[in-house]
Parts: sequence; C-alpha cells; structure tokens
Amino acid sequence: MDGITHASGRRVGIGNTTISANGGIHLNSRIVVDDEFLSCRSSVRRFRRGEVIAGAGVLVDMFARVHSGLVNASTMLPDGREFIVEIIPKSGLIGELEVLRRQTLSLEYRAAANCELHFFEGRLLRDMYASDPCFREKVFSRALARISELEHRIISNAASTLQSRLASTLLRLSAVYGKDAANSGDEVIISQNDLAATLPASREKVNQCLRRLRECKIIDGGQGKIRILNRKALEACANGAFSVK
Repeated sequence: MDGITHASGRRVGIGNTTISANGGIHLNSRIVVDDEFLSCRSSVRRFRRGEVIAGAGVLVDMFARVHSGLVNASTMLPDGREFIVEIIPKSGLIGELEVLRRQTLSLEYRAAANCELHFFEGRLLRDMYASDPCFREKVFSRALARISELEHRIISNAASTLQSRLASTLLRLSAVYGKDAANSGDEVIISQNDLAATLPASREKVNQCLRRLRECKIIDGGQGKIRILNRKALEACANGAFSVK
C-alpha cells in the first residue's frame, strides 16, 4: 500500500516499505479466498506482538491474510478507551472489504501475538470479484453474516452481565486457538489489557471476574495465559445459567 510507515504513533497503512479495518472472533463471517489465489504475488511480513499492522483512516490497495498468529482489530471509544472489535485468527483476512469498496480502513490492526501476514494486491481481489459470480455471492453472504453477528453481539452484550460476556469471550478465543493443531483450545493467551478492551470493561472489574472463575476452578493460569478447566461450567456462565460469587 502507498505511503506506509511502521512506526507506532504515526498513521500507517497495511505493512510497510513495499506494502502501503467487529467484538466477534468468527472466521466464518469473513471473506475466504482460495489458497491457490492467495499464493499469487504475495509479500510476506512478520510482526511482533503489539506492533501496528494497519492504521485506521488510510486508503489502501492491498489486503492481507494471517498466515500465523492473531491480529486485533480495534477502534477508540468516545471516552478514550480502546475497544477490540474483532480478533482475527489464522487464515483470516484484513482489508478485503475496503479494497473492494476502495474505502479507507475503519479499524486499526495490531499484532495480538507474534504473527506472519501475506499481502496481496487489491486488483487481484477485484478481478476475482468481477469475473466470478460465485465469489461475488460469497462476498455478499459473508458481509450479511458479519452484520448479523455484530447486531447479535450488541444485543447480547446489552442484556448480559460482565461475567457472562467474559465467559463468552474466553469460549470464542478457545475456538480460535483450537483451530491450530498444536493447541487443544483449552489454553488462551491474551493480556489482561486486551481482554478488558475486547469486552469492553475496566481491567479491575475483569480481574475480579477472573479471580472468581479461578476460585471456582473453572479457569486457571496467569501472566497472560488462561487455561479452561471446566468448559461446561464456563458455558453455563456464558449463557447466564450459572453465576460465580
């Protein structure tokens, strides 16, 4: 993408140098492009945890695929807090809709863990969209699913307790990690700041909920790692059928 910079604190586009963005974590709600297509003309970039991959408000003409690791897509709330709208797992795409619409990125993307991304020219995606009716239908259906998913989460969050939202988030994250053959999905790696920003809620209140879940032997761990010990109990918390005191 044009006019890229990789320094934090400055507006950035996807990648850097040669390569000039919602709380859901469902890969199925994103556009999925065949691996054969994605193997064409890719530029590989690696990012360390916390590094900015793409800044909001930048017009880009490249999209990226997460080859390994996780990426946070976030925005700022009116009160100045960060809100992580989406956590994008392996095989997820970044900037695909903006490339198709020729719009600026609406979210900021940061590496949630050390990750590797493959970048592709936007025209390749637009050519595929223009020439393949099945792909166009897939784009449209996935976009509708994404909107429906966001609406569902907004409605659910409005009626849910923090404990329920936290449990749901941990279960979604475990599903993301479970896609990796090397991980059973029972261990989630996420900082407390990122977890609070995903809900969103204050770090202090999130810590209180985590402590209660640990005391009830539903989860375990610390220092950015959370291990699910009792998945059924965590699911009951997510559904509001069980509350820890």
